[in-house]
Amino acid sequence: METPESFMGRAIELARDGMRRGHGGPFGAVIVRDGSIIGEGWNQVVASKDPTAHGEITAIRDACRRIASFSLDGCDIYTTGQPCPMCLGAIYWARIRSIYYGFRIEDAAAIGFDDSEFFRQIALPVESRAVPARPLCHEQALELAREYGELEGRTHY
Repeated sequence: METPESFMGRAIELARDGMRRGHGGPFGAVIVRDGSIIGEGWNQVVASKDPTAHGEITAIRDACRRIASFSLDGCDIYTTGQPCPMCLGAIYWARIRSIYYGFRIEDAAAIGFDDSEFFRQIALPVESRAVPARPLCHEQALELAREYGELEGRTHY
């Protein structure tokens, strides 16, 4: 029978292999449902030239593809490092029920992956963030949102 430690061990194995092959940092993840791994991923930022290809994201994509669903409700994620804000958002959107992580954000910062500034920026009011965000074409975009809200048979997620 698989254990939480064996799931984390698999995430570490995936991270180590990807890291040694030059794919990216020491980040790997597995998605588990009902005691079985349904998705695996590792950091592929460098290899894919995609800044969103974090271990958690690639594991979520793999699991969703395998089960043919955008919802991972009832699943757990085992990840080598505490999730960054982007991955945390993806975990919430996927409806994953719990997160198990190895090293902390502070540990990642010590090796050059400092997410603390991202968390700090997100906590600021929009107008105070380092990357400016300004509304544009509000009425047209709002009409689009209203149109979507009125679509018959739309998928709720």
